[in-house]
Amino acid sequence: MALPFFIYILLCSDKSYYVGHTDDLERRLAEHETGATGGYTAARRPIQLVWFEEFPTREEAKVAEAQLKNWSRRKKEALIEGKIDELKQAARKDWSSYRQRRGR
Repeated sequence: MALPFFIYILLCSDKSYYVGHTDDLERRLAEHETGATGGYTAARRPIQLVWFEEFPTREEAKVAEAQLKNWSRRKKEALIEGKIDELKQAARKDWSSYRQRRGR
């Protein structure tokens, strides 16, 4: 049986979010916590795991990771908090503020 893959969201010490994927969540979290892999989270420790989901294949996890990385902070927070209605609302574009900025 194949190992599952995970996508996860970390809350960093500067209150930013980091989205990643792995086949070993515990090992990957330990790497982030120690700064062993360098990169984005190394300078933003301590980190906290705030959300994760399991996927049957790496390909599915990578697609989901790419999608989450493009989400707004508002959408990520709705997902983390399990607020599906807010997640749907956050997915809608508010064109009124855009029109005001453009003078329309």
